[in-house]
Amino acid sequence: MADESALSPIESPDGDARQQSGESLESGTAAAENDSSAPESALDAYSRAVIGVARAVTPHVASVQTRRGGGSAVAFTDDGFLLTNAHVVGAAQNGVVVFADGVESRFDVIGVDPLSDLAVLRARGGAPAAVTMGDADHLVVGQLVVAIGSPLGLAGSVTAGVVSALGRSVPVGNSRTARVIEDVIQTDAALNPGNSGGALADSTGRVVGINTAVAGIGLGLAIPINITTRRIITTLLHEGRVRRAYLGIVGVPAPLPAAVAARTGQDAGLRIVDVVRGGPAEHAGLRRGDLVLTVARREVRDAQGIQRHLFDEAIGRSLPVTVLRNGAMVDVIAVPVELTTD
Repeated sequence: MADESALSPIESPDGDARQQSGESLESGTAAAENDSSAPESALDAYSRAVIGVARAVTPHVASVQTRRGGGSAVAFTDDGFLLTNAHVVGAAQNGVVVFADGVESRFDVIGVDPLSDLAVLRARGGAPAAVTMGDADHLVVGQLVVAIGSPLGLAGSVTAGVVSALGRSVPVGNSRTARVIEDVIQTDAALNPGNSGGALADSTGRVVGINTAVAGIGLGLAIPINITTRRIITTLLHEGRVRRAYLGIVGVPAPLPAAVAARTGQDAGLRIVDVVRGGPAEHAGLRRGDLVLTVARREVRDAQGIQRHLFDEAIGRSLPVTVLRNGAMVDVIAVPVELTTD
């Protein structure tokens, strides 16, 4: 679907020269203060980066209009398929998209997944070519990102900021499903109502996230584009919905004890902080405090490491889980059930 090459870091215009000359950070800063052109040069470099991203991505971002509201969407195929947030379309089956060149088209909702807050639309005509998709797993805190969307109905709006944090969790669904979207990107790029469903791009113009929420001033959130969300998008394209398996645990990333890390070659796992009563995890014997090391014999370092195994093929099938409990390795077999959103 998309090239998953590593993202390019932002470098100062004179970064290479400093490294070659062996100049220290302090002396370089002093030189910049004595050179009145340095701030202007830095600003020009920043501006050029944002302008480049805006020119590359804006043509692929549309304004979405339904009877009950609107937002933004991103063209991710060459034949009219668009990616947006599930909450942007809600229960609507169709609506109107307006592209950056002013072309207006009706769209149909192809699939909606409330538990990832993603939806796939298809424009009936006039859609641009696909934007270049990136991989949020390569992002680093402090990296430049650019948000493009239609806040407050103002199509083609561009704001810039940095990746403020990675690995945030956003609760979705109702209390019965107890699911969260993991590995959410936090950014200080200004987001407003209408940005939802729009693009969050890196400095190379690759879309690494779909803007989803505003948690506060200077605190925006975006669904990451990664291996898990790519699978969700593909499933929505072909089936219109996503069936998931359910274990019934809540966990947080945690480091492994040094001795265990040395023995296994794995430095982190997922600490279980809650086990849903009566769920598959409890039936399998998993407990609060267990440190999950592997699922289906593959390393687990975070919640995504488990969630990537919890699609439809896992429902009703044995799923081997290895945990660290009281210093000992414990193997259990869990049998996930289908997750419902009722």
